[in-house]
Amino acid sequence: LFNLGGRKVTDQGIAEEIRHISSEFKTVPVVILADTEDLAQVLTALECGARGYIPTSVGIDVCVEAINLAAAGGIFVPASSVLSMRHLIKSGNCDARPLTGMFTLRQAEVAQALRRGKANKIIAHELNLRESTVKVHIRNIMKKLKATNRTEVAYKVNDLFAEGPLGQE
Repeated sequence: LFNLGGRKVTDQGIAEEIRHISSEFKTVPVVILADTEDLAQVLTALECGARGYIPTSVGIDVCVEAINLAAAGGIFVPASSVLSMRHLIKSGNCDARPLTGMFTLRQAEVAQALRRGKANKIIAHELNLRESTVKVHIRNIMKKLKATNRTEVAYKVNDLFAEGPLGQE
């Protein structure tokens, strides 16, 4: 069990350390324990050879079972990480990123976080940005959407997704 805590798999040297441990102990599965549930972090850990990724938000029972699954040859990923990406699957390839036509990639990521009601500090942490940079992105998003506050941004971004196929997200 490799506890990353608040560090990320994409932080300097962490991915290489996971690769090294995974190759050194081939018969013992490496399972990551980390504070984030970000799907990109989960997938990167698996690409580095980890056989599981456990967010610290789960209980000890789930943690034990995830380790047992990895020991039995399976791979554990948190359902919350996978479910957070369901809109990409449901909307199909052509409309998978309706925001990227209107916003830069970073603005689209910030807009999605606003849509989920996240605070600037949380958005900054999850996207590895400074809080002041998040505020600049929000200001630019507000201008593009002609919104007067972050709640209106969330409402308008939600409407953009509702216009997808069959009016579903």
